[in-house]
Amino acid sequence: MSGIIFIISAPSGSGKSTLTNELRRIVPNLEFSISYTTRPPRGSEQSGREYFFIGREEFERMIRENEFLEYAEVFDNYYGTAKRFLREAAARGHDLLLDIDVQGAAQVKQQAPDAVSLFVLPPSRDELERRLRRRAEADDDLQRQLLGDGAKLFNTEAIIQRRLQTASHEIENFRQYDYILVNDRLEESIDALKSVVEAERLKRSHATLSPKDQSVLAAADRALRASMMHQVETILATFEVSRFPTVTE
Repeated sequence: MSGIIFIISAPSGSGKSTLTNELRRIVPNLEFSISYTTRPPRGSEQSGREYFFIGREEFERMIRENEFLEYAEVFDNYYGTAKRFLREAAARGHDLLLDIDVQGAAQVKQQAPDAVSLFVLPPSRDELERRLRRRAEADDDLQRQLLGDGAKLFNTEAIIQRRLQTASHEIENFRQYDYILVNDRLEESIDALKSVVEAERLKRSHATLSPKDQSVLAAADRALRASMMHQVETILATFEVSRFPTVTE
């Protein structure tokens, strides 16, 4: 077992960061890839922690030299995942976890068809909006603490509506993913995510499976896209998304 790429994608506000942080804490031999970006650091961000912050010229050199598993330009800034992280993880006998959007996931799948992909959904559009508003309120409070009560705050409502609209488009791509996880109850979601990682490792180990291993495989099978379709259709309806959306190439 080594060198498996696990891709996790989700609309903003679905709780993906919390899930990935917990997964990294409880699952051994799983490394996390930090993305490169040309945007400047925000607040207390540090290069090598949230992102690797580099110049546009350096990023474009890396593109020319085919150093990225995936990359995209978003609002005039580049974001990308370097291939070296996979090589380094595999050399240590570890797997690699990627937290990337649907566009990046499609690029990785083209280069690494054996990558395992999982899409995280909120329970409903209303719940996603509640989470986004809680996050926005927390961000506003932090901004006031840092800059004072008279600080000019972001246009929170516009940001929330844009993220909801983006979410509606992103979830149309659910059929590109191997597994679906509805992040309703955090502990159950973490258990399901852990089962997927362990099951994929078991499948590639070719070892004789114990009863405990069989239970892990069964738990992961419940998160397969085909097994989740009824629940997914219910969630899609809250976003007014067709059950058979056009898949983004």
